[in-house]
Amino acid sequence: MNLLEQAFGGYAALAMGLLAALGSGLLIGLERERHKGRGHDGGRHAEPAGLRTFTIAALAGALAYGLEVPGLVAVGALAITVLAAMAYFRSSEHDPGLTTEMALLATYLIGVLCVQAPMLGAPAAVTLTALLSARTGLHRFATRWLKEQELHDGLLLAALALVVLPIMPTEPLPWLAGMKAHSLMGLLLLLLGLQAFGYVALRLLGAQKGLALSGLMSGLVSSTATIATMGQRAKAEPGLLMACTSGAIMSTAATWLQASLMLLALAPEAALRFLPLAGAGILVAGGAGISLALRAQRSAELAAKPQNPPSAAPARGSHSQSGGPLRLKEAAFIALLLSAVAVLVSWAESRFGSSGLFAAVTLAGLADAHSPVASLAGLAHAGQIDADLMCRGVLAAIASNSLTRSVTAWLSGGRRFALMVAGVLFSSLALAAAMLWVILPALA
Repeated sequence: MNLLEQAFGGYAALAMGLLAALGSGLLIGLERERHKGRGHDGGRHAEPAGLRTFTIAALAGALAYGLEVPGLVAVGALAITVLAAMAYFRSSEHDPGLTTEMALLATYLIGVLCVQAPMLGAPAAVTLTALLSARTGLHRFATRWLKEQELHDGLLLAALALVVLPIMPTEPLPWLAGMKAHSLMGLLLLLLGLQAFGYVALRLLGAQKGLALSGLMSGLVSSTATIATMGQRAKAEPGLLMACTSGAIMSTAATWLQASLMLLALAPEAALRFLPLAGAGILVAGGAGISLALRAQRSAELAAKPQNPPSAAPARGSHSQSGGPLRLKEAAFIALLLSAVAVLVSWAESRFGSSGLFAAVTLAGLADAHSPVASLAGLAHAGQIDADLMCRGVLAAIASNSLTRSVTAWLSGGRRFALMVAGVLFSSLALAAAMLWVILPALA
């Protein structure tokens, strides 16, 4: 920018915008130039706009804005629209699509934006070019990969997130112990989003890898919600029990990881005391989750062997799935269950008071393990509690939250699913407690 200021003085910003518009037009024009001649007619009728046309359109937009003549940008946009319409009527018999014509108008507007905000105009040009070049992939996604029920569920999720959530009241509701309707809807959207994330991972990577990865990643958001989602899928599709259980267990490993990251961020010195405990929890939960994922993969391979023609094996992500990605009734039930736990915690605190640090974090941990961890880290950082007491408080919060997750696993996935999840939850907790009270003191 200093070189431009030296060369153009007060017009340096305009020069930067013109350069950004030039690069944007060349980028979009290159893609359209390569696309010319690959239409429905085998290339006998080339498209009217290519490299030079798109570059000129971007520069025209930049100049129209840079000249600061009132109404010139609108006149230029109208001229581009008229030229695009004329080009469309000339080529509509051979290619009825409007992509190139609309891209030409968008390129003109990107040229205008490049002078206003070059850091926005250039990314817009890259996005448009990527969209144009992804024509085949997007067409295949819309017509072959995306199912009708998936489109319906996607629209439902978008409507809840973009229409319903913003209009939900944000005032605390006394009859819900001060909870907000906006927060309840956010919790429902979280559950539905985790369902969608797991469904996409399932289709892309297959049951064994997809659900384990989905469980680990979504466990960083909410392990309880992840367990509920995996339990619902395991009950709906019994053949995926082991894979769903591996995803649920991997989410519990994410709880230990997230607690460690929170403590390191809020109380780094005291967090060093907790890291061996977290390592023990991650070792047990992660090892069990990976083991179950491998077991599920071997079972799937053995089940596929008796099927004679190898070519008949289902493609990645094409396994049988009942319904679409979203299960609204189950998600609403789990959201109400978690809300009821929060109401119970609030009532207990108001009725009996806080009889001590452990009672408080244990009650809070029934609803959420993250809040008491953050509170303990703040106390440790302020010097009000030592690292050992902080570690014991974190274990108490994780223990009470493990109880909630175990009940959630039983309600959502049934007895067998709950036994496996609860077994890993309390095994990892037992090893972490042994590290705190037996192993680390012995090594000291």
